[in-house]
Amino acid sequence: MKKKITIGEKYSPAMEIKTKDEAMAYFEKCVRHTMRFGIPREQAEAQERINIGHFAGHYDNETRKRVERLFFCEHPIFGSVEKDITPDEAFLEGVKLATSVMGGRQ
Repeated sequence: MKKKITIGEKYSPAMEIKTKDEAMAYFEKCVRHTMRFGIPREQAEAQERINIGHFAGHYDNETRKRVERLFFCEHPIFGSVEKDITPDEAFLEGVKLATSVMGGRQ
């Protein structure tokens, strides 16, 4: 994996993976890529699960379920696709996150 890569270039291949072995091998590539920036392995693994889970959130539920299962991840804000939250709940989660990031400022 080249050092300078777009998010789409890095995570789109993960959305196509169908087997556990392929997922484990690709996850290792992602972790090693992140470690090249001086990130310790444990932190790189956690970050990659967050990134893959977030990226999968842009796909259909079938893809998201498969990716969550194969990569042991979930969307960092909305959780697992199995939660099946409503649009209103998703909006409120986004508001909570924005409020916490901004420290309550408007």
